[in-house]
Amino acid sequence: MHENATWKRTIVYHASRDALAPKTDVMLNRLGYRLLLPETFEKLCEDDPDLRPEMLLVDERRLSEVEAYEDGGADGSIPIVLLTGQYGTTGADSRIVGAVKRPAGIHDLYCLMQQVFEETPRTTPRVATQLVAHCERGDRHWDGRLLSLSENGCLIRSPEPIQLGQRVRLAFSLPRSGSISLEAEASYQLLPDIGMVFSAMPPGQRETLERFVHDSLAAV
Repeated sequence: MHENATWKRTIVYHASRDALAPKTDVMLNRLGYRLLLPETFEKLCEDDPDLRPEMLLVDERRLSEVEAYEDGGADGSIPIVLLTGQYGTTGADSRIVGAVKRPAGIHDLYCLMQQVFEETPRTTPRVATQLVAHCERGDRHWDGRLLSLSENGCLIRSPEPIQLGQRVRLAFSLPRSGSISLEAEASYQLLPDIGMVFSAMPPGQRETLERFVHDSLAAV
């Protein structure tokens, strides 16, 4: 594997500039995720034949371009994150681990990359949970399960499809901390689950979430 103290991960992206929000590639590089265009990656391979991409970031309209990559992940394939429209991806292709809506911004991509690569993913500290969440969208009501939680978002497993960009009202109870009710927006997929970002948070609820996460981490 190519080694460099500055870069944590090598990612090849098959997408135009307008599939990413402005300066997203620059910011990801500064965070240690080296984004390379295919032609740049090929040139680097001439000097380092063992170099392999650890992820492919691909516009869904250009998925056919990545068929030629040699399998190289721990499970036999290189994980693919799609840049998609609002409907995300079905997961029919086992290589696809998630999707982010175009134009993809730093927050959503960083969240997803952390979830894929890191044992303890961070944007802000988060903890694993198994909390029942009551979900509401329009006249639809159902229960989902919160798999992880931070002060500004969660990962939810939902029996009801949630499209990227959709807003859902969530209500759940935190042990020893009380009830939370807020609005969240679907920001990325980590198949088969959905990453939600909290919005319009009532006063005091962010502090309640922050205290719950802190106390949970301190108890580990």
